Amino acid sequence: MPSKIIPVLLQESILCELLEKQRPPSPTIVTSVQLCSPMAEKPLPCRLSADHQLLLSNKGSLFLIPEAKQRLEERRGSEPLCRTQDLASVGDSEDHSLGNHHYMEGHGHNLHLSNCHECLELEKSTILSVKYASAENITDLPDDNSVGLDSGDEILDELQHDANVFFDQSDGFQCNRKPPNILVYTGGCQERFHAVHQVLSECINMENYVIYHLLPQQVLSDPWLDNTKLLVLAEGQALTPQLQTCFLNFLGQGGRVLGIASTLCPAGLSMEVRERQRGQICRLSFTREDSTELDLSVLASGKVYVRDIQGGGEVELWGELKGDVPHQRDMVIVKVTHGEDGGEAVVCQVHLEIAPDSQNLSLEGFDELKVSNALRYEVLTEILTSLGLSCELNQSPDPSPVHLLATSQETKTAFLKWLQTRADENGLLMLSKTCLRVVSYCELQNGPLLPESCLALVTDSEESQRWELFNMETYSRNLKTRVLGRTLLYADVVTSTMDLLEGLTLHLPKDVGLIAIAARQSKGRGRGRNAWLSPLGCSMFTLSVEVDLSSRLGQRIPFLQHLAALAVVEAVRTLPGYQDIDLRVKWPNDIYYSKLMKLGGVLVTSTVIGSTFHLLIGCGFNVTNSNPTLCINDLIRQYNIQHNCNLQPLSCAQLIARTVSCLEALISSFQQGGPESILPTYYKRWLHSGTRVRLWSEDGPEAEVVGLDPNGFLQVHSKEQGLVSVEPDGNSFDMMKNLVVIKQH
Repeated sequence: MPSKIIPVLLQESILCELLEKQRPPSPTIVTSVQLCSPMAEKPLPCRLSADHQLLLSNKGSLFLIPEAKQRLEERRGSEPLCRTQDLASVGDSEDHSLGNHHYMEGHGHNLHLSNCHECLELEKSTILSVKYASAENITDLPDDNSVGLDSGDEILDELQHDANVFFDQSDGFQCNRKPPNILVYTGGCQERFHAVHQVLSECINMENYVIYHLLPQQVLSDPWLDNTKLLVLAEGQALTPQLQTCFLNFLGQGGRVLGIASTLCPAGLSMEVRERQRGQICRLSFTREDSTELDLSVLASGKVYVRDIQGGGEVELWGELKGDVPHQRDMVIVKVTHGEDGGEAVVCQVHLEIAPDSQNLSLEGFDELKVSNALRYEVLTEILTSLGLSCELNQSPDPSPVHLLATSQETKTAFLKWLQTRADENGLLMLSKTCLRVVSYCELQNGPLLPESCLALVTDSEESQRWELFNMETYSRNLKTRVLGRTLLYADVVTSTMDLLEGLTLHLPKDVGLIAIAARQSKGRGRGRNAWLSPLGCSMFTLSVEVDLSSRLGQRIPFLQHLAALAVVEAVRTLPGYQDIDLRVKWPNDIYYSKLMKLGGVLVTSTVIGSTFHLLIGCGFNVTNSNPTLCINDLIRQYNIQHNCNLQPLSCAQLIARTVSCLEALISSFQQGGPESILPTYYKRWLHSGTRVRLWSEDGPEAEVVGLDPNGFLQVHSKEQGLVSVEPDGNSFDMMKNLVVIKQH
């Protein structure tokens, strides 16, 4: 294996002479070479013997002797070593700063230098750098993530090249296409850079772009202008005239700029201060591409734009702040088209990069910004798309192997015995929505042959095994049930946890307590035909429950979804110290933060065989995924700020186990005492007592919510109709309008 990879640019004659004189005894040092011919439009690939075949590398370092390095530094500020539209510099660490040196790498593609004279200038120093390079005298490079500005004068930044952006198999090198670099200038402020990096990485397709921190000392010295797809300006202090000129030059040459509370002011605009608005929550009206408007709350920067009477670039108004005075509006989001090459800038004087929980806000301020958080992402996504970035979601990851786990070896053995009776001679288990093939962990490592759309079910995974997104030890420690949730099917990625259990549980022996848990779902399901988004950090599971048809709950089965939603709330609020976390139940099957935002939901499906309900309870709720909406740990963090305490964040494994434990206890109480045994707790946690609503439409009869009727349906009272029961299967509760409306399927 090569220990170092050194890309070098040489003429063909020099290369052949060098290879003849210095034939390496072993492949310790591998030299990746691209040739530039004085007579050719494109560089000539070198045809080498088998011993000298080029090694295509993903990264490398070029070490220069002091004389060569000095010549490079003297060239700074005049013209780049290679034409930057032809030679891309892209980083291999997402939050790397651009280094102090210009770096060249071909990734096996033909690179064309700006002129061959430059090749000749570098030949002598390059040959020397190869001559003195050996495994002994090349210093070890630090890990990618640790490289900083003080990494040593001889280490050029290692930058990664996305070949898909620059090289087309039919047309060759595309010199007019921008590299996928997004540069973020914050005046050197790391905290602001991390905030911008975070929100950008959540909006764009990160498989297509790399984000760098552009430091002040690099702006005027490094040849970044032609290597940048998007420049983001989010500096904390005013730009100097030099920086303004540099950034406007980038814009004038066809560059794309996003300004976030930046002092950059393209031609056609001027800026005015609104000191009273600085850091205040204001209402923003944003016009989308389809001319519809979004209304949301944002943090204002304290500056606004006005049109420059001297004119300039083409100016489009996209967003205004609503003032206290009617019809008083300030321009805060503007698109400017600038320069003959069609440079575009969208400049904003609202803080689209700041998350609600990153500020020391009052509870009211936190609530107001959190309610608008999804809209903040929508605004930013529309802006980024207009600037030419891809904001489409990444393709759904492929389903992963399913692991059979259990809280005891006896439980696992019993399930395995049953499983053997259901699988065919090839170990295949055909289910309603998927197919499982029973394999051992050893077989999995050897790559078992699986039929199309079939998942591997690994039956001998150790419960002590560590998964990045699920901790079995935490789950077992928090599970306090007799039956439910004792046997697990866990997968990092599935289409839906419902798919793993549908058709599997109808013939299960009693007391198995099967549950399917996933870290991510690609096709999660909600009520009706709704989809359920299932990002990382969301607790997702489907639980198998059997209920006797003649039992109290069997006679009132709609109550089960209420019990499941209540169990999620109780899982948090019965923890010591967490009782005041404002998590609530919304009829019929949702989990809410106060009356403001949905955090999760429940879906129950049922099949009756003989005298038994076979039920699948699907549940998903946000635990650690703050954006783009809200999660339980957000509420905990905000509670800590408001009450000066230190409640610990909760994990998905912990809350799934606690939810299942609470549900088993609630089912047991209901079976013994009927609805009256659980309704006091339910009403304590739900949102609707005494709420006045309108039925069916905004002009419908007014009614007051009374509670749940004996069958678990919503009961309301109106003057015209008296007591009315509303079935959850046909209706939904519009919290924003206090409407009980017919659900649209």
